[in-house]
Amino acid sequence: MLNFPAVDPVALHIEVRWYGLAYLAGILIGWFLLSRPRVRGTWSAEQVADLVFYVTLGVLVGGRVGSILFYNTAVLWQEPLRILRIWEGGMSFHGGLLGVIAGLLWFHRHHGYTLQEAADRLAPVVPVGLGLGRLGNFINGELWGTPSTLPWAMVFPHVDTLPRHPSQLYEFLLEGVLLLVILQWYAARPRLPWTCSGLFLFGYGCCRFLVEFTRAPDAHIGYLAWGWLTMGQLLSAPLILAGGGLLIRAWYQARA
Repeated sequence: MLNFPAVDPVALHIEVRWYGLAYLAGILIGWFLLSRPRVRGTWSAEQVADLVFYVTLGVLVGGRVGSILFYNTAVLWQEPLRILRIWEGGMSFHGGLLGVIAGLLWFHRHHGYTLQEAADRLAPVVPVGLGLGRLGNFINGELWGTPSTLPWAMVFPHVDTLPRHPSQLYEFLLEGVLLLVILQWYAARPRLPWTCSGLFLFGYGCCRFLVEFTRAPDAHIGYLAWGWLTMGQLLSAPLILAGGGLLIRAWYQARA
């Protein structure tokens, strides 16, 4: 007598998450914006595609590595291969930024354009991905805010019953919408070298630093120096200084 083979009648169980769709949408919209004739200039469609590929790879790898290095270092020492388990989630903007810089350097090596040319062209479209990523954080119910009594405070049931700042939406509005409008306006006409990149770094750093006052710190890290500084603020402060430095340097050289 033979037993009926227990074969699952469903060949593939596919789960599509909003967070993943947000990343995909950010990449595609950014690609579209970079491909517009006014933005592309003398670049070929292949060069734009290569830039998007290198940058996307840098975001994914750098974001994952940065998440472990900046926010979960203890796990890295205990289980080094954990860094490869990307399906468990965990992405860091600051790690992704380092990955983007590596991608820009790789693009420069293959196509000859300077780091400044590639960075200034890329910076005005980056807020698209940032904003959509924050919407993904909100849908996931992660990176919630501190308790609040404001009318728009909301309860995150998986956290507790306290009304909290929807800090993900604050970041969506500041890092995504506001920064996108400012950078698109600024880049609408020729600007001094490094100023688009500098404005992005300065703007993002300021927006992130401010929102962190309403965002609950990572439970396993807590507040750092003086009991109020978060890891996000610590990592964003150098961006404010770097961005401000690039802007001051460019304007000083233009006046010299």
